[in-house]
Amino acid sequence: MDPHPRGEPGAHPVTPLEQALHAARALVLADLVAREVAEADVVSLVEESVTHRRWWVEQWPEGAGFLAGLVAQDVQDALLERHGRWPLCPVCGSGDPHALDVEPELGPDPHWVCHKAGVKVAAVGGLGRATGGAVSS
Repeated sequence: MDPHPRGEPGAHPVTPLEQALHAARALVLADLVAREVAEADVVSLVEESVTHRRWWVEQWPEGAGFLAGLVAQDVQDALLERHGRWPLCPVCGSGDPHALDVEPELGPDPHWVCHKAGVKVAAVGGLGRATGGAVSS
């Protein structure tokens, strides 16, 4: 019997924790692609966050449902330092460009929110479907 479920040497078994990490990665990558910033160096930021959050959720398994929001925030913070604000708000058509925030900061079902307009713009992973028709919060 193969000790590695996918037959890959050193592969992480597909546990609920790994499924949650893969889901968080996929959601944040979808938002990066939707906003056309998924270059290799940016994808590396996602991988760094997932590696860090793997350790975090191993220490606190109950936090698995919070991974998507945390990875999104990690990438947003890293992008701010290297490239500038992301994701820019698609709702506000005037004034200074500003980034969306993740809410809740630590909780399930994270959304990108514009605090200036007071609206939920999209679920994390759903920026590609956000066209400015935000849902009132």
